[in-house]
Amino acid sequence: MVDSPVSMPGMNHPFRRVAFGAFEVDLRTRELRKHGVRIRLQAQPFQVLEMLLQRPGTVVTREELKGKLWPADTFGDFDHGLNKAINKIREALADSALHPRYVETVARSGYRFVEVVRAVDETPAQPLIAHVPEPNDLQQESAGNPVVSQGVSKSFAWKIAGIGLVVLLMLFGAVAFLWRLKSTSHQSSDIRSLAVLPLENLSSDLAQEYFADGMTDELITALGTINGLRVISRSSTMLYKHARKPLPQIARELKVDAVVEGTVLRSGEQVRITAQLIRAATDDHLWAQSYQGDLHDTLQLQDKVAREIADRIRVKVTSDERALLESAKLVNPEAHDAYLKGRYFWNKRTEQGLKTAVEYFNQAIAKDPNYAQAYSGLADSYALLGDWEYGALAPKEAFPQAATAAAKALELDDNLAEAHASRGLCLELFDWDWKAAERELLRAIKLSPSYASAHQWYAWDLIVEGRNNEGISELKKAEALDPLSLIVSADLADALAIAHRYEESMQESRKTIEMDPSFAVAHYQMAQALVQTHNFKLAATELQEAIELSRGDPIYTSLLAYLYAVSGGETEARKILGDLKNGSAHKQSNAADIAMIYGGLQDKDQAFAWLEKAYEERFNPSVLLRPAFDVLRSDPRFHDLLRRLGLG
Repeated sequence: MVDSPVSMPGMNHPFRRVAFGAFEVDLRTRELRKHGVRIRLQAQPFQVLEMLLQRPGTVVTREELKGKLWPADTFGDFDHGLNKAINKIREALADSALHPRYVETVARSGYRFVEVVRAVDETPAQPLIAHVPEPNDLQQESAGNPVVSQGVSKSFAWKIAGIGLVVLLMLFGAVAFLWRLKSTSHQSSDIRSLAVLPLENLSSDLAQEYFADGMTDELITALGTINGLRVISRSSTMLYKHARKPLPQIARELKVDAVVEGTVLRSGEQVRITAQLIRAATDDHLWAQSYQGDLHDTLQLQDKVAREIADRIRVKVTSDERALLESAKLVNPEAHDAYLKGRYFWNKRTEQGLKTAVEYFNQAIAKDPNYAQAYSGLADSYALLGDWEYGALAPKEAFPQAATAAAKALELDDNLAEAHASRGLCLELFDWDWKAAERELLRAIKLSPSYASAHQWYAWDLIVEGRNNEGISELKKAEALDPLSLIVSADLADALAIAHRYEESMQESRKTIEMDPSFAVAHYQMAQALVQTHNFKLAATELQEAIELSRGDPIYTSLLAYLYAVSGGETEARKILGDLKNGSAHKQSNAADIAMIYGGLQDKDQAFAWLEKAYEERFNPSVLLRPAFDVLRSDPRFHDLLRRLGLG
């Protein structure tokens, strides 16, 4: 970073605050303000602006900028990076390249700051004390006499006054310094939550977006291992990519104390990460730094950033957590590149995205068979492909592959929270080994307390064991870590309905729908609660919306059939039932959903026959917790099924 004060022409001493036009720059806090309102400017553009302000009216050459801010032989696309930084400066200053008021381009040379730059002097314009009275003076003053000691000349009195002024200013400065130190310490030490905003891709290749997103993801993962810090999940922060909201507003929406923002520049085998930590409420810059290395060092660079942020905010890092942050290994660049592409598509959370992710994770493994994170990504992908919310693969096809990949990941590195969580999900949804699942998920949470998916999946382990309140509490933790996650919010609505807290469930669904009206699962969860409160008409409307949005997903269609069954529409229910039994080519098992419809029709024998089929297909037992199955709970066959599922 450029950290030297600005020396103004004709001045004998440096200044750390300068102004031009309506703008003021504080070089200590690295803040740009216009009429007192802070304007966001990322670290690298600010460094360029700072160099230009150091020499107003003179040309700063591109070579000088490169030598100071882009070390030699590091980046081949320096020209693009500098051009982008200049554009950011002009955007912040509302300046024009064609008719510059502030930053002028000097052809084939560099740039010149053309506006007058004023030093902002922080010392008082007038002395604070003009005279230091003697004790006798005080007596004379009280008697109405002039305040001049008879034994002290006026010139000597002024010398004394000057000494007094210096002493007072020194004391004032010391107090101010100590106050600032205490204030900074307080500001840093009370940060207990933060969000890593999407790192900006400075590469000239737009296809490198996945790389910047991957760096964001890995930084979130590294910070998420710290128990004393709540770190917002990627799925929530990524919604702010390219957003121009003020940082305080983003922080309020995510309910965090601070944000991390920065840039990633990749060129050939080299990578640079620039990050800055900003206290959200006051928009104060607390720390900024740049890191560079080759692609083999990428994971180590990420962990170094995380360690320095933790040190800066003075959050307590245990010896185990620090060991995790310092254990990053060198990575095969080609394998890492494929892994980042896999995570990019995995985070899309669509059937096609998950299948593409599998391809890239397998490519990473082919490049480096000992790459634990790639196996972990593969486990995550297969686990979601087999879950009911995606239904892309049959459970018997998806979960064994997920379990094998998770086991291999943990064989290579037992400290991967994601791999423990994926193993726990497999133990829940396929093996029905609830205690072993709980151990794995708790291990994942211990390794990465901010991993929202681990809290989300652990919640369901608690709920299926009848610990509804604990499960709902765990889902609320997941929601706090991932406040804009649609699926976490929908799961919470589901859990509230299971607990027969229908009004709360509908309130949660309304929130989910408000975030994204096109999210089919939210409409389904809303309908589930509406059916149980006998608001059949509105429930049917919500289900029609879910069916249309999902292009006829049989899970949503089956709830519509159940609605007809319990509201007097037996003919319509049986028609849908026939379609589901005879015409569905969906890869996910629908047997439990068909059993639910038969339960609504009061045909318990058929309901249990289809539940047996679901059992054989290794269905997700959590569906049995839903209120639609209440009609079957008193039957001995239901208790026998729960016993075989390990829940009796």
